[in-house]
Amino acid sequence: MLETLTAGDFVLNQYPFMKDELKYNFIHLLCEFQKSTSLKTSDGRMIFAESPGHNAWLWLSEDVPYEQKLLLMQELIDYYRGKDLPEICGTPETAELFAKLYAEANHRKYSAYMHMETYSCPSLIKPAKVKGEMIQATQQHIQLAAEFLTGYSESAYGITLHPASQLPVAEGMVMRGNLYFWSVDHLPVAMASIAYRSPRHGRINAVYTSPGLRKSGYASAILAELCEKLEEENREAMLYADKKNIVYNKLYKNIGFVESGTIVKIRFQ
Repeated sequence: MLETLTAGDFVLNQYPFMKDELKYNFIHLLCEFQKSTSLKTSDGRMIFAESPGHNAWLWLSEDVPYEQKLLLMQELIDYYRGKDLPEICGTPETAELFAKLYAEANHRKYSAYMHMETYSCPSLIKPAKVKGEMIQATQQHIQLAAEFLTGYSESAYGITLHPASQLPVAEGMVMRGNLYFWSVDHLPVAMASIAYRSPRHGRINAVYTSPGLRKSGYASAILAELCEKLEEENREAMLYADKKNIVYNKLYKNIGFVESGTIVKIRFQ
């Protein structure tokens, strides 16, 4: 029987979810949105969360027998009967099985369009002798942040955007105090953000360096500073990276991030 899942729900802070919490960190955020659909089973061994504008995420405990998984997924499919579910995220085993069942039940097609590696940073390797310092973005940086976000979208995901479309995003990040730059001689050269803080982790994203200033250690330096900042808060730094992006994956590993599990994004058509 599906029940409502709330932000800070006890099932999010106990075994078995905490065993997979790193991979499913995004569920914490989704539960906080006012218009989210957040569900759990009474025993806490299946969790589902989605919100308008965000992908849906599905978690099942690995100790749930296969036949029981089918029954639980069917209950979720019945819950969504007559509603649109654009995408699903989860471990390949969970997301692909659900996608197959959901597509069959709704006469739809589906395809995996991204495999992300989850990274955590249990032991930071701080780069040495990188010129500059980390600064927190302010309102005067909003236009620059929009330009950097456009470059990040292109370099990380191959998606071309216009800077004007990123102005509201940049403003929101700046106003929440989540956005930082690496500054050299008062010139911002790299960017990164603490996108979200869950009880035990801090999720970093939007890591970007201006094209003409790369291979100088600036991205590594700002990442290291954010990792240290999170450590001071008793949180472990984590992030998601497209497995196809060799440059970003290498960058993260070079400063101590370790692979912590794959998440697949599946789109329904």
